[in-house]
Amino acid sequence: MKVLLVEDEQKIADFVSSGLALRSMEVTHCLDGSRGFEQACTGRFDAVVLDIMLPCRDGLSVLKGMRAAGVTTPVILLTARNELGDRIDGLELGADDYLAKPFFVEELAARIHALRRRLAGDRQNTVDVGGLKLDRITREVSCHGRSAELTTREFSLLEYLMRSPGQVYTRAQILEHVWGYDFDPSTNVVDVCIKRIRGKTAALDEQLQSPIESVRGAGYRIRTL
Repeated sequence: MKVLLVEDEQKIADFVSSGLALRSMEVTHCLDGSRGFEQACTGRFDAVVLDIMLPCRDGLSVLKGMRAAGVTTPVILLTARNELGDRIDGLELGADDYLAKPFFVEELAARIHALRRRLAGDRQNTVDVGGLKLDRITREVSCHGRSAELTTREFSLLEYLMRSPGQVYTRAQILEHVWGYDFDPSTNVVDVCIKRIRGKTAALDEQLQSPIESVRGAGYRIRTL
């Protein structure tokens, strides 16, 4: 898989490049937005990891230019942790995902693979993990022909986890991605939401184990069967 990394901080670029290379990804690195835009428009990359704060041309301008030029390559934005406005603007301009700094390269790799899976075949309008099926179009969750109604928040949380089976996400990561901003780290809103999802999915099949697994001291993940 070929990945374009547009990041002006050399230390971060080295960290990301080496981490992705260990996961069999070929990384091309650009230090500024102008060069990054030129490379992105070649269309030879499977994904673009794009920092927002860049010299010459900022990341949002690069993203806007890519989409205006018809470049549909998946884009993951790298943002400052407290810059909610940039994340919203990026998603509205056509970004496919974002990560707030600092981040783990393992999560970045998982996000890249998830984006590629989403674009494969029927563009992954449905996700099936361990017999549990999530439909992004109808926003239904089903198992063996029976469906459950989830709230928007519950659906978003379950989708976030199901995109990368086996990947552990911390409560902070879930809060930031599903709720869209930072909560008091002591809040139990994630645990409450997951408890509701477990109850609803359990009602679909008495033999179905909860798809969401707690990882002691770490967070949550979708179990892989």
